[in-house]
Amino acid sequence: MIWRCGTYSFDSRMPVIMGILNVTPDSFSDGGSHATVDEALAHARRMSDQGALIIDVGGESTRPGADPVHPDEELARVISVVRALAAEGLCVSIDTRHADVARACVEQGASIVNDVTGFTDPAMVDVACDCDAGLVVMHSTAQAEAPGTPSDSGAPVNPVVEEGAIDGDIVGRVSSWLGSQAAYLEQRGVARERICIDPGPGFGKTPRQTLDVMRNLHECVRVGYPVLAAPSRKRYVGWAYGIDDPVERDQASATEAVLACELGASVVRTHNVQATREALEDVRPYAVVALGCNVALVANPGEEREGKIAMLNQAIADMALLPDTQIVDVSSYYESVPAYKLDQDDFVNAVALLRTGLAPRDLLKYLQAIEDSLGRVRVEANGPRTCDLDILDYQLYVSSDEELTLPHPRLLERDFVVKPLLEILPHHVLADGTAVTADHVTVGAAQLIERA
Repeated sequence: MIWRCGTYSFDSRMPVIMGILNVTPDSFSDGGSHATVDEALAHARRMSDQGALIIDVGGESTRPGADPVHPDEELARVISVVRALAAEGLCVSIDTRHADVARACVEQGASIVNDVTGFTDPAMVDVACDCDAGLVVMHSTAQAEAPGTPSDSGAPVNPVVEEGAIDGDIVGRVSSWLGSQAAYLEQRGVARERICIDPGPGFGKTPRQTLDVMRNLHECVRVGYPVLAAPSRKRYVGWAYGIDDPVERDQASATEAVLACELGASVVRTHNVQATREALEDVRPYAVVALGCNVALVANPGEEREGKIAMLNQAIADMALLPDTQIVDVSSYYESVPAYKLDQDDFVNAVALLRTGLAPRDLLKYLQAIEDSLGRVRVEANGPRTCDLDILDYQLYVSSDEELTLPHPRLLERDFVVKPLLEILPHHVLADGTAVTADHVTVGAAQLIERA
């Protein structure tokens, strides 16, 4: 996916660093450090030199206990900085919950509006509709749990509320709300490619709840928009790593950034750009793998479908044991009619998303070994098989030879591949730049039979 922010575009397949520039006297870890315009500009330039592609300028602290700032005071703090950085050719984000501040900063060159109240203020929605800036829709408990729908919850309140205000399935609640609010913006006329979503670490969530959300960030990826991860110096990082001083959390925050990107985050918001950039060099490429089975070796009569699912479950378990490899997400199971060779039993299919340090051809050899261990016999092209594992796509890798062709040449015509792939990676773009859609499906009609 491409995240479009005014005249800037960011490819969600590669992590983008957003450097934090607080021009406030009371931010939780760096309040007052960049309070003058000259200090702020100098720090922004340092972050840009270190690898930040976006500078996120904020004039109001959202730390617990912070006093609200009048929009006039907030604007006075940020407007000169935004104007100067934009004039220097930097992509500037304005971190604000006030529509008047957002509008003024966009008029002065800001290319992104980062709203910690998730565009629940109708006036902020109007700003979004009146410009072409990129939008960061953040989840905060104060807004998401307010009465009414996301679009009618009224003027923004300070997004810091009592921790633990959300009960039950925190991951599902956060991802569902983000999807609803992003969809509402689209209904109002905002182009989908302008929207990025942020699960909002902290902001009314306990450290335990925040950690649950961040360890299941792939659920936000399934919503279908670029995802921003903002672990930098947050309380949950201190809780998880045993670090009390926020300034001492930079290395742990960088580690969290790597974990978030491997789960699918596209943008990382950070105080320490240098540490984050160095850590992100360790992010492993993603690989998308298709699974299929239409021969159940151990099924009793009438249990063939269950036997096929069991075979794919075993293949997934085996993939989890591959060296330097992690399974990030697995689709639901789909049953499909045979493609190409019609005189055979129906298939059960799924798609898995991996992060792997294995090179594409090494990964292929490992997958073939798993197929062999599960009784795969390569006698008849497109014929029955106990287990079929195909690499569909490998991050930024394109090849075409007898051993391996990537992206998979028949991917887009196969319903049993496209449906599960788009379930876990909506709007996915292949390594060769081709968008995955159902427009070219011609074979292997598939239907969902078991949800993930």
